[in-house]
Amino acid sequence: MAHAGAGGGGGGLEIVPHSGDLELDLPPAGNSLRQDSLYRDATRPAHHHAGHHGQESWVRTLRLAFQCVGIMYADLGTSPLYVYANTFKKGVGHPDDVLGVLSIIIYSFVLFTMVKIVFIALYANDEGDGGTFALYSLISRYAKICLIPNQQAEDELVLRYKHHPKPPATLRRAQWMKNLLETSKAAKISLFFLTILATALAISDCMLNPPISVLAAVNGLKLRAPHLTKDAEVWITVGILVVFFSVQRFGTDKIGYTFAPVVTVWLLLISGIGIYNVIKYDIGTLRAFNPKYIVDYFRRTKKKGWVSLGEILLCVTGTEALFADLGYFSIRSIQLSSTFCLLPSVLLTYIGQAAYLRKHMSMDISNAFFNSVPSSLFWPTFILALITAVIGSQAMISCAFATMSHLQALNCFPRVKILRTSRYYSGQMYIPEVNIFLCISACVVTLSFRTTGFIARAHEICVVLVMIITTLLMTIVMLLVWKVNIWWIVIFFIIFMSTESIYTAAVLYKFIHGPYLSLAISAVLMTIMIVWHYVHVKRYKYELEHTVSRDKVKDILERQDLKRVPGFGLIYTELVQGIPPIFPHLIEKIPTIHSVIVFITVKHLAIPHVDVSERFLFRQVEPKELMVFRCVARYGYRDTLEMANGFVKILVEYLQYYIRDINLYGLGEPLRISDYSAHIDSFSKEKPSGHAIYEEEMLTPIQSFSELTMHPVGMSNILLHLQTGKMNVEEMLRIEEDQKIIQSEVNNGVIYILGETEVVAKPHSNLLKKIVVNYVYNFLRKNSRNGEKMLSIPRGQLLKVGITYEI
Repeated sequence: MAHAGAGGGGGGLEIVPHSGDLELDLPPAGNSLRQDSLYRDATRPAHHHAGHHGQESWVRTLRLAFQCVGIMYADLGTSPLYVYANTFKKGVGHPDDVLGVLSIIIYSFVLFTMVKIVFIALYANDEGDGGTFALYSLISRYAKICLIPNQQAEDELVLRYKHHPKPPATLRRAQWMKNLLETSKAAKISLFFLTILATALAISDCMLNPPISVLAAVNGLKLRAPHLTKDAEVWITVGILVVFFSVQRFGTDKIGYTFAPVVTVWLLLISGIGIYNVIKYDIGTLRAFNPKYIVDYFRRTKKKGWVSLGEILLCVTGTEALFADLGYFSIRSIQLSSTFCLLPSVLLTYIGQAAYLRKHMSMDISNAFFNSVPSSLFWPTFILALITAVIGSQAMISCAFATMSHLQALNCFPRVKILRTSRYYSGQMYIPEVNIFLCISACVVTLSFRTTGFIARAHEICVVLVMIITTLLMTIVMLLVWKVNIWWIVIFFIIFMSTESIYTAAVLYKFIHGPYLSLAISAVLMTIMIVWHYVHVKRYKYELEHTVSRDKVKDILERQDLKRVPGFGLIYTELVQGIPPIFPHLIEKIPTIHSVIVFITVKHLAIPHVDVSERFLFRQVEPKELMVFRCVARYGYRDTLEMANGFVKILVEYLQYYIRDINLYGLGEPLRISDYSAHIDSFSKEKPSGHAIYEEEMLTPIQSFSELTMHPVGMSNILLHLQTGKMNVEEMLRIEEDQKIIQSEVNNGVIYILGETEVVAKPHSNLLKKIVVNYVYNFLRKNSRNGEKMLSIPRGQLLKVGITYEI
């Protein structure tokens, strides 16, 4: 008789043979669902990753809320240092102008920071991740907008849609939006363009935010050291920036705990000073909560007041980081800390300054904040302001790191090294190349422009354009994903698009006085992103058009002069469909192949995390006795690639599960999505009597054969599969033998085979394409990290195969 037991590390079968073949003769099975191992692998429920804080405890929420103060709010908390100074550069013309500007600040902060971002946009997160890229990836899960043709049916199973009953009208609108995005190439390109524009602007903002914050704080030193020169101010600022960027390598988690107490004290201090100034100078400043003063301000100042909106907008600088840095924290922690800490502190500070300005209209406005500070508190306030101004850049730096991680996943930027700085929160990371680039850029901007005025105007365009792009993407999310009532969508779009357009027009009016700098930097970054992504798409399509046919693969594998050598070979390729053209090229140059070959594709899905049980999809290449497989390893855009040795260990484990499943249960071609949906409908119904196998009862690759034999239901399902698959002892022995062969070849040595692909434009291509492909792209490729470094492949186990593609 046959006894099933867990094999070595790969879920093998231990068989006690009986005389002759053993074929089980059981009652008819009924309508058993014939499921593929890829299907079960793709539909295995994933555990919530640490990066997604949906079910966090209140202890963790409070801890994250405390860290939020240190990472996110210093930038918003230091904006009072320079908002009034830049808005009233030429002095205050009328006492009520201060009330008008204050009223605009109050309602802009509440509308853009609190309502739009904290209480609406944060819910448009991609399983705990926020920012423009998260919105783009969320949309791509509901509509096929990716420009790279590497989508697979199995991917739709792992993306885990959340279906809720919706009225027919909202479903029709969602379907209309889906069809528009999927059928219009212009819509796809426009959506991609907006996403990388917002990304480029965010990175540009990171170059400008540190200089303006630190310069504004250092400028306060003039009140106690009037002989301090502008050169001294600039070099002090540069020194502080260098120190700030040098501590980034210690990680956001440690920085958050270090900075949070400082920023908390700062927010309490400035709110206290604000209350003091309101009581001492003009409690009537509280009238600014009446929006009538906004109308009066524009009526009185006309064009001058409209132009000043750009400087007033600086009060919400750093707001975009609240959304983009959501992956570091959680919705509840941000809402809690912003409502009860950030909002009252910042508004009290602006109100207090306004009260002081109304009584001191003739003073030097460039130091409005420090002039409003009581003399006895000057030095504590100055020191805290300086430290907090440095910390204020932390949110933007964290945003830059998260953004670059997303760019890597979408193949939109040359490869860089990404280091995870927290074992608990995968969103916390450090990228050395980006950190050095931002440090140098911030220092150059400081040395070049020297004052906050020009840098502030360059900073404004980044803030307002990112706000507009977020509004556009949020509107699509509401239509396609949330499927909310159309009137809520209309209200959201009209309110935010109209107000943000007014701010944008005011900023662009001063184009040559600052905004051009940000747009120029963003244009350079976008050029790099577009070139890299364009060539990547072209290269993928070239490989797709030149995939090796099944017959040719069979001919290659059965060649008489082809030698099989001991070992386990991993051939890396971008393709998720078919065998890449590098394979026949390799055999032509070196007519030798390892005993076990796996064509491996590392693919990033449009979700932050993919559970390891859902990671691998396998297919075996015919003829089966040659032990050649295709594998797609799927990761989320926040997942970390394992070291090469660890990756092979996991891959081999799941490959052995696949061999067991494909033979033991007679699994073949992958289940179609339409079939899957029909099965899901049937699972929700009451289980009928008989021998039907339901999805939740199916074996998963992570479970061993012996685990299920311990349970009556599990054993009956196994026997049912044995009967359906006509299993006999020889076949079971062959499964174990195949698994032993794979493990033996892994023990003989693993070789990693990478294509050293040179991409060139076709001879008849136009001049622009030749410049882009032959020079710009190849320059970027040669100066980025190599594939083996990204995959942490040991040099002694690496084999590179040179090949040229003409695109």
